[in-house]
Amino acid sequence: MALTALDPITALVIIDLQKGIVAYPTAHPIDGVIERSGALADAFRARNLPVVLVNVTGGAPGRTERPRLDMSALPADFAELVPQLDRQPDDIVVTKRTWGAFAGTDLEARLKALGVTQVVVTGVATGTGVEATARQAYEQGFNVTLATDAMTDMRPEAHDYSIRNVFPRLGETGLAADIIALLERRA
Repeated sequence: MALTALDPITALVIIDLQKGIVAYPTAHPIDGVIERSGALADAFRARNLPVVLVNVTGGAPGRTERPRLDMSALPADFAELVPQLDRQPDDIVVTKRTWGAFAGTDLEARLKALGVTQVVVTGVATGTGVEATARQAYEQGFNVTLATDAMTDMRPEAHDYSIRNVFPRLGETGLAADIIALLERRA
């Protein structure tokens, strides 16, 4: 783990911890991922730092070899954020229709308007939504930190690959408790 610092205005970005997605089987217990993401959200809110809650309601329009999920056939509450995140009125809520939270949304503009220079990313799935968001944040000039124990994937090999091979090239990685400790040292 190579976690060194958090910028003065860092935002937490929680990816796809929504009712429909957390119901899928995952490589790591989803309750722990939700708990650690919620603890991070509480720590960020306590310091008046932005918390971004992201859900997904669609997919990119391009052709793929794998069948797409028919979003119209999903339960009405599929995209509802899990209540454990304790959504607050000041939270930024982003609904995406691609893997990453920056593509096709106003997230970059909203964060930059707040003076955010760094993002901490958590959620599901490590190899798709989390990784795509981290890549997009990096490409937009944000410093990126990934809370590796506050994310999981449906495929263990995808989770492991992203953590070992991709994330060190996009930013720094650390545990949720280490990120919270860095926040507490600043207070």
